[in-house]
Amino acid sequence: MTRLIRASRVVALLVAVAAVFVAALLVPLPTPQQIQDWASSVGPLFPLLFFVVYAVVTVAPIPRTVLTVSCGVLFGPVLGITVALAATTVAAALAFLLVRALDHEQVAARLTHPAVRAIDERLERRGWLAVGSLRLIALAPFSVVNYCCGLSSMHFWPYLVATFLGSLPGTVGTVILADALTGGTHPAMIVVSATCLAIGVIGLVVDTKWKTTAPTEEPAPVSVSE
Repeated sequence: MTRLIRASRVVALLVAVAAVFVAALLVPLPTPQQIQDWASSVGPLFPLLFFVVYAVVTVAPIPRTVLTVSCGVLFGPVLGITVALAATTVAAALAFLLVRALDHEQVAARLTHPAVRAIDERLERRGWLAVGSLRLIALAPFSVVNYCCGLSSMHFWPYLVATFLGSLPGTVGTVILADALTGGTHPAMIVVSATCLAIGVIGLVVDTKWKTTAPTEEPAPVSVSE
């Protein structure tokens, strides 16, 4: 009976995740211009409110690019970078802890394939490098990385620090170089994205090639009989 209840919980979790993904694809995102109109109607508390919305919304599989661009348009470089980077880090932490709270052990126990186990062990041992590299790659879905890390054996603080440092270059570049009002793309933004992509790929390659040597066992002492 207990096993049936646990299986039902896992199924319910998977259905809920699938529903969130579908909702994220169907719900239209506001344009930066709409967000700017909203800002003028809210008043001085808007940066704090925007931070909360950014952090909560991006826990779901919703692209955060529009929100990051809006930070640059609405708040300028200093406050925009602060809001975007803080909200990104908080969203990553919330997603990680949410997955850990929703019967993480039961789901992880079913991931028994040797390849999956090998990846899990690498994330537990050296996950900061993989996470930091994936954050640099704009094509890596932010929320999916969060969920996978939550399901893995990776520790929380290395994950969070790697998220902050890995998200820093792309967030700074997006906020500073955003051209949301005209809908154009500044050439420098392409350079920043390409640079982050290259560094992220290099980091993943290094993580793949980096093999941890097992500790060598010392030979047992040989007793010499007199």
